Amino acid sequence: MVGAFHAPFGENDMADYRRWYIPGGTYFFTLVTYQRRPLFQDPAARKVLGDLMRQQAERTPFQNVAIVLLWDHLHCLWTLPPGDNDYSGRWKEIKSTFTRDWLRGGGENLPVSHAKAARGRRGVWQPRFHEHTIRDDEDLENHADYLHFNPVKHGYVKQPWDWQWSSFRRFVKMGQYSRDWGAQGEPSNIRGIECE
Repeated sequence: MVGAFHAPFGENDMADYRRWYIPGGTYFFTLVTYQRRPLFQDPAARKVLGDLMRQQAERTPFQNVAIVLLWDHLHCLWTLPPGDNDYSGRWKEIKSTFTRDWLRGGGENLPVSHAKAARGRRGVWQPRFHEHTIRDDEDLENHADYLHFNPVKHGYVKQPWDWQWSSFRRFVKMGQYSRDWGAQGEPSNIRGIECE
């Protein structure tokens, strides 16, 4: 990757996790479908999610710096406006509205325990999400590389260019990557990043 960006776990592992809320910050997120169901193989699910994310960005602005959507999870990098740190509210709205619209449109959810159902949970998303607060340009670049290499890591494609549900091609057009970036294997700067 060339140039710099100009942008300022399992369920049980989350019990003691504390989020950082930095107004105007940049964040890396991972969201996972319930029981890793390959929900986003369905074009209708991809469309519903994409529409909702664009609508949310219009209602409560954020810059979607980079994104990759895989069959059972997604990663993205967001920058929030100055003075704003409410990424949790945005994700809560996206996840709950997706669940509602998906089920109303005939989509299925997986069964959940009686206790989870009593708390209003549905078998569409894993509860919560993973968040990492980006510290500097190098950290941002490393997480963007991780995100864009993810389809290769999971064996979906041989190189990031071949995965269409990602911002990789936009980054190539901006000159951030060459078209064949990642075709030679995992970049060394993403080793050790674990976000799933």
